[in-house]
Amino acid sequence: MKPEDLKKMRAAAESERAKRDDSVRMEVRVDMGTSGIAAGSRAVLDAFKKGVAERNLSDVAVISTGERGWASCEPVVEIREQGKDPVFYSCLTAAKVGRILEEHVVAGTPVADFQIHPAG
Repeated sequence: MKPEDLKKMRAAAESERAKRDDSVRMEVRVDMGTSGIAAGSRAVLDAFKKGVAERNLSDVAVISTGERGWASCEPVVEIREQGKDPVFYSCLTAAKVGRILEEHVVAGTPVADFQIHPAG
């Protein structure tokens, strides 16, 4: 990945954040640090964006974030829903995204099979 690619990603993320308002009930945050990108985060990010658009989930924002320091768990996704604790998923693939969208994002039940529980 080239520096100009990262600058484009950052500009797109900032643009997306600027569009958000109180109508967003849920954020899907895909880690896009170097280890995440190397592990396939770009495909996971694209799958979430496509899945949210196909389901017309206008109250769900898909955004990219930086490195969390969990290189062995990448790709990592955090789902933040208003009024609830964040849920973290690890070792994701684009193929797993559909299940998370249906069970967690749409139906409200986190997918325990893919969850990671950060120490804290």
